[in-house]
Amino acid sequence: MDTRTDLALLAAAIIATVCACSRQPAPDSTGNRPAAETTTQALSPAEARAIAAEAYVYGVPLVDQYKTMYAFSVDRNNPQYKGPFNSILNIARVFTPDDTAFVTPNSDTPYSFIGLDLRAEPVVLAVPKMEKDRYFVFQLMDLYTFNFDYIGSRVTGNDGGTFLIAGPRWQGETPKGITKVIRSETDLASVVGRTQLFNPADLDNVKKIQAAYKVQPLSAYLGTPPPPPAREVQWIKPIPPGQDRDSPDFFNQLAFLLQFAQPPHPSEAALRKRFAKIGIVPGQPFDSSRLPPEIKTALMDGMVDGQKQIDAKRASLAGRTDALFGDRAFLKNDYVARATGTQVGIGANSREEALYPILDKDADGQPLDGSKGKYTLHFAPGQLPPVNAFWSYTMYDLPKQLLVRNPIDRYLINSPMLPSLKEDSDGGLTLYIQAESPGKDKESNWLPAPNGPFVVFARYYWPKQELLDGKWQTPPVVRSK
Repeated sequence: MDTRTDLALLAAAIIATVCACSRQPAPDSTGNRPAAETTTQALSPAEARAIAAEAYVYGVPLVDQYKTMYAFSVDRNNPQYKGPFNSILNIARVFTPDDTAFVTPNSDTPYSFIGLDLRAEPVVLAVPKMEKDRYFVFQLMDLYTFNFDYIGSRVTGNDGGTFLIAGPRWQGETPKGITKVIRSETDLASVVGRTQLFNPADLDNVKKIQAAYKVQPLSAYLGTPPPPPAREVQWIKPIPPGQDRDSPDFFNQLAFLLQFAQPPHPSEAALRKRFAKIGIVPGQPFDSSRLPPEIKTALMDGMVDGQKQIDAKRASLAGRTDALFGDRAFLKNDYVARATGTQVGIGANSREEALYPILDKDADGQPLDGSKGKYTLHFAPGQLPPVNAFWSYTMYDLPKQLLVRNPIDRYLINSPMLPSLKEDSDGGLTLYIQAESPGKDKESNWLPAPNGPFVVFARYYWPKQELLDGKWQTPPVVRSK
């Protein structure tokens, strides 16, 4: 942790202690005050463990989402830094193994990233008119990881528009010229744009479209003086990778982030009060070193219990992940599903926008491993994935779930590549999934695998109804005999 952050947390701890002595709650970094002081003195270890399990499952999406936000919009020294909040960064290329800020990135649509801080005022996003056959989408995801709305081909069309994105407390009138007002439940949100690239020669066209995407504060859009700035935040560093499942600092991170998720949804008010019983109060430091040893142990055991729930959910998926991603109305309060989706692949789209079958086992139920076998994926004639936009199959290593380096720099096979793929003699299509080249005559259809465990993510953008209904099924991965 850097010196400034250490000093900030020390100052916050001193303020909290002084305020507690005077029976006045300490302010958080946005100026809000918690509803009441919290204590663990009356808690039994069993109750503390149960609440900790709930808080862990609830908090996994927020804590993981913050890692990406911090890397993209806060930490200017991070190689993954994209730009300050409320600005857009367009990446006029597809992702490669050098992109490691989040797991399972797609590599078939150039990305646009916007980190939103909506505390002071709304933000206006303008998109240009574009060709009818070019798919694009802006996925709006709040701090909870709910996909709270969409701008793009499926929802708003390709005729362009101007969209106002507001935080939970904005109460202004809809300005003239705004196509739609979109509400976020949380002050912080992420917007991920994807613009379809038809082929390498199409990149200049994508660059022109990206250059026309425009983000500005509402005051700039209206040409009026800006409101007072939001209170400066002393951002804390995210938990280092590999420590977020067994570090008590997880609860400090969650408490810090909940200040940007106020007020709580009515259905979660009681849950938030339970969190306060173990010291998780929005914007207030959580110091596990001051807890009785038996309570601290109970909290750590609760994290283990919560992760077991997530692992059990993941084991039950059978390759289907579409029930893990969506808006609040779709996911409701299934916190285990939301947390599982975060660990499977944070930032995935809602099922109506894209389906993501996971191919991690072969037809015999054995884990995929490039050091142990060669595999094929076969489509019968006329049985390619039914989509309105495009489909792709992307390779990731395990356990990192990142793109795989290979001698031909190919990380996926997708539908825009169909003209360069070789059909089978009967008009079907076979993909070769293995670590070594299947031979020059088959290399056009080769999806390179690592020399070890791997997983393939299918992506079906804007799926047709037969896909949504399950009438069309992804073919199995078959190990070559």
